[in-house]
Amino acid sequence: MGHREDLLEGAKRCLLDKGFARTTARDIVRESGTNLASIGYHYGSKDALLAQAYVSLIEGVAEDWDATPGTGAAPGSLERFREVWSNIIATMREPGSFWRLSAEIVVMGDRLPEVRDHLARAQRDASRGFVALMTGEREEDVPEEVVDTLGAFYTVLMTGLIAQWTFDPKNAPDADTLTEGLSRLLDGVRRAE
Repeated sequence: MGHREDLLEGAKRCLLDKGFARTTARDIVRESGTNLASIGYHYGSKDALLAQAYVSLIEGVAEDWDATPGTGAAPGSLERFREVWSNIIATMREPGSFWRLSAEIVVMGDRLPEVRDHLARAQRDASRGFVALMTGEREEDVPEEVVDTLGAFYTVLMTGLIAQWTFDPKNAPDADTLTEGLSRLLDGVRRAE
């Protein structure tokens, strides 16, 4: 690996260990075995590097969700919804879950506009990925209007789950609860029509 990759890996370890706000450039350098000048050269700033490291962590977990055994339910079905959210929630239960970083970054967003902008672009990709995961479509085939509606719905659900699992994990919903809630919502819509 070169300095760029070493920095990214070191930044990921720092994020998981210390979080966003408490990680310093010197922490990253110590963890990556590189030097301070490398951060600016390769990423522009420590915050931009940490934002990229966070996105990389999320991408790694998203790949795991897609490859997790047991996601064989029919695309678009309530069972698929339950399985996907079960896999996601399992990562929230793990000791040292990186989802606390998401809550930290949401709170810090207005103080770090360059990081917020970078993550906002990544969030749009995540919305597209959620749709593909739930429907079985290829990400590149998901239309923009679906990303803006169904993808946004999944992203908002994810943000709410992160908040609940961060602040009150004992009472946060599990996948069965979310699926039952969605089922009741759909039943109510059908009855109203």
